[in-house]
Order: sequence, then C-alpha cells, then structure tokens
Amino acid sequence: MATFTRIEVAQTMKNTGLVPLFYHHDIETAKQVLKACYDGGARLLEFTARGDFAQEIFGDLNKYAVAELPGMVLGVGSVTDAASASLYMSLGANFIVTPVLREDIAMVCNRRKVLWSPGCGSLTEIAKAEELGCEIVKLFPGSVYGPEFVKAIKAPQPWTSIMPTGGVSPTRENLEKWFAAGVTCVGMGSKLIQKKENGDFDLAKIETLTKEAIHIIKEVRV
Repeated sequence: MATFTRIEVAQTMKNTGLVPLFYHHDIETAKQVLKACYDGGARLLEFTARGDFAQEIFGDLNKYAVAELPGMVLGVGSVTDAASASLYMSLGANFIVTPVLREDIAMVCNRRKVLWSPGCGSLTEIAKAEELGCEIVKLFPGSVYGPEFVKAIKAPQPWTSIMPTGGVSPTRENLEKWFAAGVTCVGMGSKLIQKKENGDFDLAKIETLTKEAIHIIKEVRV
C-alpha cells in the first residue's frame, strides 16, 4: 500500500517543484541514484517502469526508500494499463504516471486513493482528466507544447495543475520559463540524471543539479 495519501503527494509535488524521472535494471544502481536525488533535496521520484522485471526492481527500491530515506515519495511512470497500475500500487507506489489518458487507470487509482497523473496534450483531455479526479496533469511531451501552451491552458482554467515532462532542464532560463507560465512542478529525466563519460551515473553531479534546480524553482516560482 501507499505510504503517503494522494493529497500529501500532490502537496509535496507542489512544494518541491521537481520530480526526477529514472529507471535502471540494477537495484544497487537504482538505490545510489535515488539516494543522490534525496541528498540533493528531492522528495519525490518517478520510477519509469520500462524494462523487463521492472516491478521487482521497484519493489526493492521502495522498501529501501521506506527504510532509509524518510519522507521520500516513490511512484511509478510509463504505466499504460490498469493491471500494471494495480500491481505497482500493491508494491507501494505512492503515485502513478501515465503517458496517455486512460479511464481504467483512473478508476483503480481512485479506488485506492492513489494520485495518478495522466499524459495530456489538449484542453479537452485535461478537462476530462480533472473530471476523473486528477489533481496534477502531465503535459507530455513538454518539448512539443512548451510554456506558451501552459499559459494558454491556465487562462480559461487557472485551477489546473500542470507537470511538464520532456523539454525541461535544470537551468535558470528553462525553469523560469516553465514556472512563469504557471506550472505546479516539472518532471526531469536525463538532463538531471546524468552520466559520466564511461557510462556510470555521476552521483555527485546528480546531487548538485538536484539541489540547484530546487533552489532555482523556489526563486522563480510565481
């Protein structure tokens, strides 16, 4: 079961402003990256379940977070059907992120009062997601729509909370544009979870970039 309520998750997303996105097939590597994000100040992480046996890695990673990283909210992304959402929630997922809007996923998440964030690309999809109980919609891919799209959505629907993923980087220029447009938080993957030239994850840089990004977000948030 989830450790945090969906209201607590939504509030943490809003307060922190940053949701790192990450997947790796090796549990020890995953723990190291999660710890680097945590030490940098992140209090959420979306485990993008895109590999074989990803559920096994997530289960062990969530146990580690609960035991060793107080306040860390672990969720699962790239979920495309209700059965997968149910499986990850049984492993303790605190939120579910999907690349598309699916009512079957909304139903199983709402039944357990777990926050779900569907990928939306139009005002109609966003309105439908909110009718289904969505607190924070995922704008995906953010690189296609950009901050101007967020401004356009917020004009008729100022109550809408938006999390762009894709097209977000840990620079002041980029983050200032997104938060000036009115986003609630941002999802960030490879621009944040960086590697060294030899292919290993640069844990020190991940921690530093996370810390810097959160600091920038606090300064530029409207």
